[in-house]
Amino acid sequence: MNDVMTIGDAMITFDPTKNGPLRHVHTFERKAGGAEFNVAIGCARLGLKTGWISRLGNDEFGRYIRNTARGEGIDISAVKLMDGYPTSLNFKEIKEDGSGSTFYYRQNSPTKTLTEQTLDIEALRRTKVLHITGVFAAIEPEKNIPLLKRAVTVAKDHGALISFDPNIRLKLWSREEARKALTQLLPYVDIMLTGVEEAELLLGVEREEEIVAACQRYGISTVAIKQGSEGAFASMDGKSLRLAAVPPKKVVDTVGAGDGFDAGFIYGVLHGWSLKRTLQFANTIGSMVVSVYGDNEGLPELEDVLVQLGERELVER
Repeated sequence: MNDVMTIGDAMITFDPTKNGPLRHVHTFERKAGGAEFNVAIGCARLGLKTGWISRLGNDEFGRYIRNTARGEGIDISAVKLMDGYPTSLNFKEIKEDGSGSTFYYRQNSPTKTLTEQTLDIEALRRTKVLHITGVFAAIEPEKNIPLLKRAVTVAKDHGALISFDPNIRLKLWSREEARKALTQLLPYVDIMLTGVEEAELLLGVEREEEIVAACQRYGISTVAIKQGSEGAFASMDGKSLRLAAVPPKKVVDTVGAGDGFDAGFIYGVLHGWSLKRTLQFANTIGSMVVSVYGDNEGLPELEDVLVQLGERELVER
């Protein structure tokens, strides 16, 4: 039995060796990334038993990503290498303030071969939480929305909670396409992990209380609203709380902070923590991630988070 299972694409990420417009960058460092992949790594590093369902190209890049996941302790029994489909790529552009843009090359994604018929049903029956995002849905909505409905139905039928991060990428689809597709998944969701702009796109409201109320109308009992440097707001078990962000030592790369928050919030839910402790834990991880370059390099081990929270002493020498 896994604590967390996630389903979605992963990519080779080419990170620039210097900041600024991509047209002036001549060298890159190869890494691995992807929203669902990052959450799986984040959960695994916190000590959760984590699985991942995906398809990768049967090429050197695909093997690199698969081996990276295996090295993180992620269950990759439902990850397959596919002939004829190149592993997806993206190139990052990072500005001086740590913000950035992403340029995707994933039109012929290996996940095209991941269908309702090839879905690993047994893996879905053996998890406490199934985490899904809007990124995978955007790659091929006409196929992946029915696939995700099938996945969440199987998981819920076997007692799993469904965690959902809209993670809307407007470079992959339009606002209208995203709204029409992703609202179909909301009736299945138990834990909503969203930003304000994403919530406004999906639900038509932007105030925190209105977002929570709109989610509750879909039957979503737990809602966390990520607000970046402003912190986060969450509602769970009839209680609501807003916490300020944990100031990072330095912001160098904001990519992956939301995925780290997701992993931390899921960890708190699985351990039955109070809303305050869960939100503080998730906020702390998000802060730690932005202090490190890379999509998932900054995702911390559990001990590192506890040190950051002042709950464990760091002995350096």
